[in-house]
Amino acid sequence: LNDEEMMSLSKRRCSRTIAILFGCRSFASDSSAFVAGLNVAVISGTTRTEGPPRPIIGDRVNQYIVASLERRGNQVTLIDPREVDLPLLNKPHFAYSPRTTPAQLKDLHEILSSADAYVAITPEYNHAPSPGLLNILNHFGSSVFSFKPSAIVSYSAGQWGGTRAAHSLRPILSELGCLPVSAMIHFPKCQEVLDETGGIIDTGIKENSKERWDGYVDRCLSQLEWWGQATVEHKRRVDPTLKSPSFSRDPSQRDAP
Repeated sequence: LNDEEMMSLSKRRCSRTIAILFGCRSFASDSSAFVAGLNVAVISGTTRTEGPPRPIIGDRVNQYIVASLERRGNQVTLIDPREVDLPLLNKPHFAYSPRTTPAQLKDLHEILSSADAYVAITPEYNHAPSPGLLNILNHFGSSVFSFKPSAIVSYSAGQWGGTRAAHSLRPILSELGCLPVSAMIHFPKCQEVLDETGGIIDTGIKENSKERWDGYVDRCLSQLEWWGQATVEHKRRVDPTLKSPSFSRDPSQRDAP
């Protein structure tokens, strides 16, 4: 063998050794192979019904995110605080007995409990997430959300796209047990990106094209689906609540000995 052939043989042997040692597998490059077909609850944070200022952009984001999830093969339920119309938190779901739980909380509990993954969509108020979104989340305990993934979407009419509100959501969702995926979705100057139907506005600029936006959003949603499918499959094998049971008495159950 000449030097070039020896080098090629050495590389093949090295690759084979690495594959054996680390259990390497080849993964499909086709993104459709990763479509999980999850049951996703999208929790909207928009509570506005009229301006000024205008336009009201929350509905545009809701429509685009729901359409993107459905395009990827998921079943989606949108939770809109304007339709749910929960009162300001006084008594959370877990504080009621089954007989006295209000119907709207029962319905929401069913939707959230049966979901495989969550998407939280928030505008930004004083660098913080939407009060309407937080009010929905705070009506339920971590036993509803735990051992599932979540994704964060934020938007604004300004240049920052709600990023500060998005980062503030991370510890909240983590505390609820639905750990956020690393990629987030931000819509700066949202009124210039999405039209009233939730479609990408064609500006004729390649960097702002529908293809670019869909690719940007799909990165986050693919992470959500990967972790969502992983948790669904693993919970079929191992019940996570056996070693990490839900609190059933009072907050002192989480205290150190």
